[in-house]
Amino acid sequence: GGGGSSSNASGRSMPPSRGSGSGSARSVSPSPSLASEKEKEEQDRLQREKEEDAKKRKALQLYVFLLRCIAYPFNAKQPTDMARRQQKMNKQQLQTVKERFQGFMNGETQIIADEAFFNAIQSYFEIFLKSDRVARMVSSGGCSANDFRDVFKKNIEKRVRSLPEIDGLSKETVLSSWMAKFDTIYRGEEDIRSKPARMPMSAVSELILSKEQLYEMFQQILGIKKIEHQLLYNSCQLDNSDEQAAQIRRELDGRLQMAEQLAKERKTLKFVQKDMENMYIEELRSSVNLLMANLESLPVAKGGPEFKLQKLKRSQNSSFLDIGDENEVQLSKSDVVLSFTLEIVIMEVQGLKSVAPNRIVYCTMEVEGGEKLQTDQAEASRPQWGTQGDFTTTHPRPVVKIKFFTESTGVLALEDKELGKLVLYPTPNNLKTPELLPMVTPKNSQDSDLKMKLAVKMDKPPNMKHCGYLHALGQKVWKRWKKRYFVLVQVSQYTFAMCSYREKKSEPQELMQLEGYTVDYTEPQPGLDDGRAFFNAVKEGDTVVYASNDEQDRVLWVQAMYRATGQSYKPTPPSQVQKLNAKKGSTQLPDVPISQFYADRAQKQGMDEFIAADPCKFDHSALFEVLQRKTLEHRLNDSYSCLGWFSPGQVFVLDEYCSRYGLRGCHRHLCYLKELIERAEGGTMIDPTLLHYSFAFCASHVHGNRPDGIGTVTVEEKERFNEIKERLLSLLENQITHFRYCFPFGRPEGALKATLSLLERVLMKDIATPVPPEDVKKVVRKCLEKSALINYSHLSEYAKIEDALSQGTPGKRLDDVIRLAELCIEVLQQNEEHHYEAFSWWPDLMAEHAEIFWSLFAVDMDATLEAQPQDSWDTFPLFQLLNNYLRNEPLLSNGKYHKHLQELFIPLVVRYIDLMESAIAQSIHKSFEQETWQPVKNGSSTSEDLFWKLDALQMFVYDLHWPEPEFSQHLDQRLKLMASDMIEACVKRTRVAFEAKLQKLSKSTDLRVPSSVCTMFNVLVDAKKQSTKLCI
Repeated sequence: GGGGSSSNASGRSMPPSRGSGSGSARSVSPSPSLASEKEKEEQDRLQREKEEDAKKRKALQLYVFLLRCIAYPFNAKQPTDMARRQQKMNKQQLQTVKERFQGFMNGETQIIADEAFFNAIQSYFEIFLKSDRVARMVSSGGCSANDFRDVFKKNIEKRVRSLPEIDGLSKETVLSSWMAKFDTIYRGEEDIRSKPARMPMSAVSELILSKEQLYEMFQQILGIKKIEHQLLYNSCQLDNSDEQAAQIRRELDGRLQMAEQLAKERKTLKFVQKDMENMYIEELRSSVNLLMANLESLPVAKGGPEFKLQKLKRSQNSSFLDIGDENEVQLSKSDVVLSFTLEIVIMEVQGLKSVAPNRIVYCTMEVEGGEKLQTDQAEASRPQWGTQGDFTTTHPRPVVKIKFFTESTGVLALEDKELGKLVLYPTPNNLKTPELLPMVTPKNSQDSDLKMKLAVKMDKPPNMKHCGYLHALGQKVWKRWKKRYFVLVQVSQYTFAMCSYREKKSEPQELMQLEGYTVDYTEPQPGLDDGRAFFNAVKEGDTVVYASNDEQDRVLWVQAMYRATGQSYKPTPPSQVQKLNAKKGSTQLPDVPISQFYADRAQKQGMDEFIAADPCKFDHSALFEVLQRKTLEHRLNDSYSCLGWFSPGQVFVLDEYCSRYGLRGCHRHLCYLKELIERAEGGTMIDPTLLHYSFAFCASHVHGNRPDGIGTVTVEEKERFNEIKERLLSLLENQITHFRYCFPFGRPEGALKATLSLLERVLMKDIATPVPPEDVKKVVRKCLEKSALINYSHLSEYAKIEDALSQGTPGKRLDDVIRLAELCIEVLQQNEEHHYEAFSWWPDLMAEHAEIFWSLFAVDMDATLEAQPQDSWDTFPLFQLLNNYLRNEPLLSNGKYHKHLQELFIPLVVRYIDLMESAIAQSIHKSFEQETWQPVKNGSSTSEDLFWKLDALQMFVYDLHWPEPEFSQHLDQRLKLMASDMIEACVKRTRVAFEAKLQKLSKSTDLRVPSSVCTMFNVLVDAKKQSTKLCI
């Protein structure tokens, strides 16, 4: 046992076992609480590392599947009809734009503008740019420069229409001129030069992307390092279309086998109906068969000549890969005829001695069974050419004959003299480099060392997958062990054949269809000599043994046949081979292909498990959910205002992944909806049309309408759909309630209308029965009721007058309420301008919304009016402001709030008129007593003052534009009667004064009329004139 400290049951430290010194009362080891804390931290760290490692492994595995989708797509294409997204506006850019417009208003720019344009910019700056709602829209990522431009354009269209007409200047010209100036202010002078240079780089993600760009994008999305990508790329042989097609065939075969296994074990998903289990198995089979048909329709070798697949007649069996079926497609020898192109370039002849230097020499060349071609003529002293002969042949083992002639000079000579010949047996595996070959010369020729330098290139047709010499022995074909020339031919994406050919023959001597065979490496077979590296192809009831002369050729043959058979088992070359090569100490490269080298490198880096993983054994639903979430995250963080829409390249890769790995469409859209709703709840701008599309798809699927042909509905799909439906309804209600903030100034265009349309869709109980209009109206009404309170609260907070209305002097409170009233009118006018069209189905609800809004304002207004001193007339401007707005709104005129406003002000108006009547009457009495009858304008000072007061009172009441006709008529009548009484009193007093003055005058013949009498007369005349104006 050790001599360390231990703990007793109560958790206290025991003293150390060795002699204790001064510190004997304290334990040497850390206290248990500290130790356990450290242990906990260590455990947490290990747990985090484990989770990080698991995430990384999942990302690498997912990336392998994605790589294959991008490398060899056979279902999806990059869409070209998607709407181009605008560049996103960020906070910094918003600040810059504000500064530029502020600079214009401060006169810091060279832009010449009239007062009308300046006012338009000022209004735009104050109402739009400085709005907190615009700042929120920018933060949500749903705002582009286009939105800023459109809002200004709509604003000035109204302004320009209201301007007076100017001769020779159309309003369209004014509009385009203003927009050009706006663009100049918006861009700023420093950006004019640099903008075009940046655009092409930033616009890349909206265009059709190359494979390399797609790889790079998904490296960023999944956090894959460049070195990891390169290792995976090389080991997966992504540039080898044959390997990719073979990988797909193996995957599809695996999925068919999995479907059969599910059918046997009855282990399927939980469905809403029991009879869907059998349907599910059939759907699995048919989806794989559809993928097989898609693969079958592809050209054999992408990027090669346009070699289309032969359409083979298949049996009635639905499966393409039924092994050992008697009805499987049988190939005839004519199905595997190949076409080759040969290029022969004759360069020169060396060692020519038998011919005089000035004699003419030339060469002929032919592929046996075809036409003969001749080179140019040359002198024997310099027998050089560069002539290329192009031939086509159907012989996999053609015979090429080349002859060297000199022209005969003899008169009787019928043919030119042959100096030498060469017979070649080219194959596609031959080197393309020029070679110097000895020629066969006639007997007794002096040219014993005649050689020809030439290059022969035989192209490999796209449907030839491999060729070369092999020894072979089979039970049904190649029954003797001997060396033959073999070609592996691809007839279609699913049909391959091993064919042996003789020289100068188009059709194979024997052939073996590879469907159903399994290829593997084997040890040398006893009794079979003349072969170094062995492998075999095995099928129930048949085995064919092959042997090649070197290890590298064997690996290439096995690789090619492994791709062709579609087998799930992957042959691995025996490790002894590499050890053997290492022992030899050869300076040459190892005798294995480069793909094996990359596979070994990947193994060392721990990548082999991801490459070798069987896609059929993975839960692609969970993997795709991760992929879609990360892709959406990447998309929302790029430089575009995407509103949740993926880019064309992203759509293409996700589509291909779903098709290839059998993702259920409903699962895909449910995951997408979940992510989009989460983002929208977090304040990101998401296009409601996008939500609508995915929701409609899921609703259609869950209610059995088969939008993608899938009739089975799982219990999980139905439960998730109902959960998402509730969340979506809650989100939509919240957005409609906050419509001013979620869709500020009607942006994004049409989004509010689309949200209301989606609400109607979500409220539907199934996909056939339309929701009753009253149900939709009920929900919208509830939202708009809440909205009124929210909008008014925000407005009060913005105006910062909540506290001011309960404190301060009456005059200050009244000023604040008038300011608040102006803001309320502005809010409702903005609602009308930007949002009314979306709510046009329910104009009465918008009226109710406005009434609730005004009722909230009424509380503050009433409290302020009560605080005003008695007989204060400063409140009338408030009435005029509100009444002028309300009376011109058809839905609000004489509505609940408008009537309340009238009821408040009727006593004030009546009281005001009463007081004015009394004041005018007193004024007449006092003024006439002191009247001096000095002439003033059209009469005396008293009459002028009276008529002005009466006119001013009538104008005041007229300017009130009292909305209620009866009271308006009563006021009119009352003022006319008052004017009549006052004018009558004025006339009476003037007449009395006039008569009194006449009495005093002498009645002699030299009567002189004083000016005061004239003034009195003028007052009477003016009174008559004023009575027609004020009393009728």
